[in-house]
Amino acid sequence: MTFFVISILIGCLSVMNVQGRRGKWPPGMPVTRPRLVAVGGTFEGSRGRPSDAYVIQERLVATADGGTGPEAGHVAAALALAAVIAGRPQHGGPREQDLDDYVQAAHRAVRDAASRDPAMADLASSLDLIVLDGGESPRLRFAHVGNGAIWHCPRGGTPAPLTTSHSFDDGPPLRALGRPAGINAGIDAEVGAVAVRPGDRVVMMSDGVVQALGVKRVTELLTGSASPVACLDRLYDELAAVEPKEDATVVIADFVTV
Repeated sequence: MTFFVISILIGCLSVMNVQGRRGKWPPGMPVTRPRLVAVGGTFEGSRGRPSDAYVIQERLVATADGGTGPEAGHVAAALALAAVIAGRPQHGGPREQDLDDYVQAAHRAVRDAASRDPAMADLASSLDLIVLDGGESPRLRFAHVGNGAIWHCPRGGTPAPLTTSHSFDDGPPLRALGRPAGINAGIDAEVGAVAVRPGDRVVMMSDGVVQALGVKRVTELLTGSASPVACLDRLYDELAAVEPKEDATVVIADFVTV
């Protein structure tokens, strides 16, 4: 059976042609595929088991920070990201507001888990999500809830945050997944979009990064043309020097068309 299936697949592949907008591609020409090339990591704070989580795909990057304690926090972050991945937002609608559907799904996943287990009643999580839309006018759509941050670093330009923190004075987030205003209430997410060109970079970070390094230093570290790996290493070196109490998660993604 396996041999039969493989034979069919090979036969199908042998007759496939890559189609462009104006017909077939010439033989041997590489196919341009816009995508995000990303690296990420979590610098564990001094308070114990990390509560941050992240996911990296070709056109989707998301981070979550569960803020209710090490174990429950990690559960909340994992539930939020699982709901996002299951929804496949990179294959959904093209509007900025369409991302809100996936935020609401993540919110329900965290809230429902908290309602089923009294020991997890305080489950809550931040969520930052970006989706790359290719085409003739590529852009990044984003959604944000909580005290994390999404930064846009245009090639040759000055890095700047795309989102605002939903907390005051580095305190707990006033807006978080799993904390409804009412029994059936949703969550108010910040959504938007930014045009991108090859070489542009987007950086997602949990609140622990900015708390440890400050906005000015983060801006300096994100400025320049270092590779994503080199940029992440620089951030890690600085975090190691200050030994943050909170977990500090960073994901750095470059937009490429190769």
